[in-house]
Amino acid sequence: MTNIAKAIAEVKDLLGDRCSTAQSVRDLHGANEAHYAAMPPDAVAFVHTTQEVSDVVKACARHGCPIIPWGVGTSLEGHALAVKGGITLAFTQMDKVVEVYQEDLQVTVQPGITREALNEELRATGLFFPIDPGANATLGGMTATRASGTTAVRYGTMKDNVIALEVVLADGRIIRTGSRAKKSSAGYDLTRLMIGSEGTLGVITEITLALQGQPEAIAAAVCDFPDVDAAVNAVITAVQMGIPMARMELIDEASLRAINAHSGLEYPIKPHLFMEFHGSDGAVAEQSETMKGITVDLGGGAFEWTTNTEDRNRLWAARHNAYYASKALHPNQLGLSTDICVPISQLARAISDTQADLAGEGVAGSIIGHVGDGNYHVLMFSHPDKPDQLVRNQALAHRMAKRALAMGGTVTGEHGVGMGKMKYMAEEHGDAWNVMADIKRTLDPQNIMNPGKMVQVN
Repeated sequence: MTNIAKAIAEVKDLLGDRCSTAQSVRDLHGANEAHYAAMPPDAVAFVHTTQEVSDVVKACARHGCPIIPWGVGTSLEGHALAVKGGITLAFTQMDKVVEVYQEDLQVTVQPGITREALNEELRATGLFFPIDPGANATLGGMTATRASGTTAVRYGTMKDNVIALEVVLADGRIIRTGSRAKKSSAGYDLTRLMIGSEGTLGVITEITLALQGQPEAIAAAVCDFPDVDAAVNAVITAVQMGIPMARMELIDEASLRAINAHSGLEYPIKPHLFMEFHGSDGAVAEQSETMKGITVDLGGGAFEWTTNTEDRNRLWAARHNAYYASKALHPNQLGLSTDICVPISQLARAISDTQADLAGEGVAGSIIGHVGDGNYHVLMFSHPDKPDQLVRNQALAHRMAKRALAMGGTVTGEHGVGMGKMKYMAEEHGDAWNVMADIKRTLDPQNIMNPGKMVQVN
């Protein structure tokens, strides 16, 4: 039987002042970056160690109290909202690098460290962690949501870069999944099961990650195109030719306008590709020249190319701030950001159909995409006093999701399921979604681990 008050009392005995019921703290951990209503937890527990997490989970299990893991709250589908109340586990103080295995190109970290902080710690080693979702998210959150981002076309997603995990299960047991070996045939792959589980199966308390050596050379390029179709066809050609792009980002006119205003840039208001190449000096130059030829053939404009670190950082800072740049053009409005991912052969048609949808409804939505792997995002805004606008935007997002499924794709390439995409899980996965629910019931029979997300179990 659920007794949240008793669970909070026990956790306060365990953590003292680090278990807060202050309204301001609860409100901070009940907000989100998207359009979902605020849902504060009943308390927030700031944990320091895996054993503390285990003790908190055991207390919650005794009283049927929901547990919601929290990194920095950058998720876009309501993953960290306390749908049924309970205790939020905040990992902001579990933010250390546990150990760097330089010769093995690996690192073990606590879940609260952000990707930027990790790479700062690694700077002297000549290694870096490549997954870059744009937001300075925590590694625990990135693992739990199976994040990817701008570099996924070259380096893969979190599922390709997480080697092993430490996880606290719903009964408080602490388990380790995987080892530091490069491969294994021993048993079920529990590491992959936990990656992307969004806190519904267990709480991640330690992560071992694969690292990459810093490339000898890095070059960035920008090119404008007469229309989105031409830009997307350039991407498709590059992928089919096997050019090992490190980043390949589509920026449409609406996004470009916002980026120019926010970052003080002066790119022409046309669809653009932002690109990056990694490798040796010779390889980077060759890749860039090949890509330039593709853009020329498809009517691209000036191919601006640079190896200057400051220029590259300015370009990618502008790209990463695109969400906030667009929000700045729509002050005090609700943002709805959604994503889908389709086979690369279907990408041009998916984006073209989405543009037609937006135009048909008179919505000034912006499109940005990690198009090298068929993934793109649409950002739409609505006035909080005009709920019909949000309903319209949700209908457009729904059509995007249905379109992705019809094309053999997925309703989310990287935002995850959370609350917002649950309604499509049965259609995308069929009876496999019921199997997911069976796994959830086995590992979390009380449904206390981030309830109301990913699967339906009651």
